[in-house]
Amino acid sequence: MPNVSNVKSKYFGVSSATDRDGICAAQTTSGAASLTLNGAGVSSGTASFGAGNIAQVTIYTGSANTGVNFTVTGTGTDLASQTETIAGPGAGATVTLTNKFTTVTAVSVDAAITNNAEVGWTKQDPQVGCVFPGRTRIRGIQGLSGTTAGDVSFNNTSITGTTLLTIPTSTTADLIEPYIPDNAVLFTAGAYISYANGVLAGITVFYDG
Repeated sequence: MPNVSNVKSKYFGVSSATDRDGICAAQTTSGAASLTLNGAGVSSGTASFGAGNIAQVTIYTGSANTGVNFTVTGTGTDLASQTETIAGPGAGATVTLTNKFTTVTAVSVDAAITNNAEVGWTKQDPQVGCVFPGRTRIRGIQGLSGTTAGDVSFNNTSITGTTLLTIPTSTTADLIEPYIPDNAVLFTAGAYISYANGVLAGITVFYDG
């Protein structure tokens, strides 16, 4: 049997519901500034969207702020540092960043914000996350199914990469504990999990890390 002394675990839960001000509650600035991360999804200065989950960041303002650039910093789907800049929305409108974030650690603007800005997120379906961003082997899985039958997929390279492992679930709260051979399942360029909303109550993945 191979040496598995470097096995680690990571838990993935139910992603947080869409929240318009979950990162930054309504605030204005008198000029270029960093916004205060004070939404319900923020803990110890970092916003997250449920255990291991990702989301798309949104920005809402009560009046037009199209001349203001918002810069969001955090981690991406591969857990690496990520920054994206987007022009603010029109009056009473919302703009959505292109990239998906696992965490948000800072939001800044390059000019004054009028009539309050709110920064939040849109819940994703399917829910996706990164088990490990580099070469790894999945050694074991343990979880609980949710209220919707479906599949839990583990993809190589990215969240849209080749599926190397699929675990079906039922509609009842059944234990998920599939047999995985001793040599495990090899992911050459990162292991990523994907599952539709409702398929899982939660799952722990054991992997080389």
